[in-house]
Amino acid sequence: MPELARFFGIIVYMNWRDHNPPHIHACYGEHEALVSLNGKVLNGSLPKRALSLVFEWLAIHAKNCFRTGS
Repeated sequence: MPELARFFGIIVYMNWRDHNPPHIHACYGEHEALVSLNGKVLNGSLPKRALSLVFEWLAIHAKNCFRTGS
């Protein structure tokens, strides 16, 4: 999977031919979460602070980088 970002120990990936709905994979240590482009956790979990940082990153980048259909 292509790596999109790496910050504060969090790695954000996206597989362009992955299943719907469009989402990112966020990894932090042994934790992983699949997060939709509109900011909903689809599967998995991250510690509260790490998830907050992922939501913040997504809010900044989703509007400019991803077509969310909204």
